[in-house]
Amino acid sequence: MRRDADPNFIEALARGLDVLRGFQPGRPCMTLSEVAAQAGLARPTARRVLITLQQLGYLRSEQAGYSLTPRVLELGMAYVGSHNLWELAEPHLRSLVAQTGESCSIAQLDGSDVVYVARVAMPKLVALAVTIGTRFPAAQTSLGKVLLAALDTQELDRVLATPSRSGIEPSHRTERDELDEVLRNVRAKGWVVTDQELAPGIRSIAAPIRNGQGRTVAALNVNAHAAETPIEHLVEHHLPLLLRTASAISADWAAWEARPIATVAQPTG
Repeated sequence: MRRDADPNFIEALARGLDVLRGFQPGRPCMTLSEVAAQAGLARPTARRVLITLQQLGYLRSEQAGYSLTPRVLELGMAYVGSHNLWELAEPHLRSLVAQTGESCSIAQLDGSDVVYVARVAMPKLVALAVTIGTRFPAAQTSLGKVLLAALDTQELDRVLATPSRSGIEPSHRTERDELDEVLRNVRAKGWVVTDQELAPGIRSIAAPIRNGQGRTVAALNVNAHAAETPIEHLVEHHLPLLLRTASAISADWAAWEARPIATVAQPTG
């Protein structure tokens, strides 16, 4: 059954993406039956999708089933590369990590989740592993609160009505009235702290990254372990560094967007 009434919607492509998304942490290899169940497909359909993805180089067949190949990284890196995110952010992130001694990340909004698009990590024991592409429910993260605060009421309602695809059950279930109050404070202050809302031990502070028009395009955070870093230290020491770094990345982002684009004249005749 089609999931979208739009005649331009390509169901076969959607099924292929469903299969790729099914390979989650802890499930690096799946049998045909497991893939079909994970993607909600009939076995013959799942088999055709798997064969197609294998021939395209995104999957390999193993004795125990199917697994992803490194080629799938091209899909995510195409997004990062097209936005020049890593090149813009890397020196700023590394400097912020050196000054704070904590992991620092940049994320953007995707539905009701945040997705990590740049990160420099410190080797510390934390409750949740984070890499590029990791997604978490936005309402329980400092990054997400910053991004949600930039939405108007209608868009915020639409985003929050979208089910999370993170697979994470947050420590704290945020009620809408509570979230609205937090978002008002974010808009007033320009930053936010979260304390163990996503998972025990995770405490962070975040601020927006804006483009040349002043629109929030991403969020930057400093992440700390609650047992090591009091909220007061996050605010008194890390926050000024965070705000300066967010401002510097915003300036670079605006300059990159304003760069002249060279065009190549097409031959005539």
